[in-house]
Amino acid sequence: MQIVGSKLASTALVVLCACPIAAFAQESADELAKKLSNPVASLVSVPFQFNGDFNYGSENGTRANVNIQPVIPTSISEDWNLITRVIIPITSQNDLFGNSGHQFGLGDTTPSFFFSPKAPTSSGWIWGVGPVFLLPTATNDLLGTGKYGIGPTAVVLKQTAGGWTYGALVNQIWSVGGLSSRADVSSTFLQPFVAKALGQGRTITFNFESTYDWENKQWSVPFNASYSKVMKWGDQLVSLSGGVRWWVETPGQGPDWGVRFVVTLLYPK
Repeated sequence: MQIVGSKLASTALVVLCACPIAAFAQESADELAKKLSNPVASLVSVPFQFNGDFNYGSENGTRANVNIQPVIPTSISEDWNLITRVIIPITSQNDLFGNSGHQFGLGDTTPSFFFSPKAPTSSGWIWGVGPVFLLPTATNDLLGTGKYGIGPTAVVLKQTAGGWTYGALVNQIWSVGGLSSRADVSSTFLQPFVAKALGQGRTITFNFESTYDWENKQWSVPFNASYSKVMKWGDQLVSLSGGVRWWVETPGQGPDWGVRFVVTLLYPK
């Protein structure tokens, strides 16, 4: 796992520093960067998000995962979009639960559907609401819940003329089926975020990805800080992002810190 994680991280760092990039209109880069800060923007994108977290528990366990997160907006009427967001995790972990050994495989899949007005409110707010689902697609018991789940999700944000984006995304999932031998799921996810556009397709972003487990009454709260830039790989528009994460609160003996690198393929209309 450490070898795979190191290779992914090294590749992302090299890409972020790469200089020979095809030129394209600056307005396009800044507009795409602005849309990427909006979870319900009308932009087809496919992020590949690498996360590495370290120092779990008594065995100093480690975890590396790649989240494949396609975002597909669909116009469903003159005034409304349906934004489909799916998170598909592929995980490699060592000794996360004491001396629990190594696991590698697919985790649970989480699709979300946001019904969002195409135009902001009169005061400039952008929002979306809809259902979120939990699908037990994990290939190992220690990589997933073994449960089907459903609940509501919502996002609200505002983007200013000065390049700021701020808002929050929230969802709540309750288990509604699956393996009776596995624990029930009741989980709240809360992600407040703020981003500042720096021009030339560059953005700095800060967020908390807080999860509260109602069954065990435990918080999991990483704080993420990242820098991203929109550019071109040949004819392909991409956003490249790198950052660090600090765990403010963890269940039991969770990780201390981590890194995140994201390659996002962009498909503007």
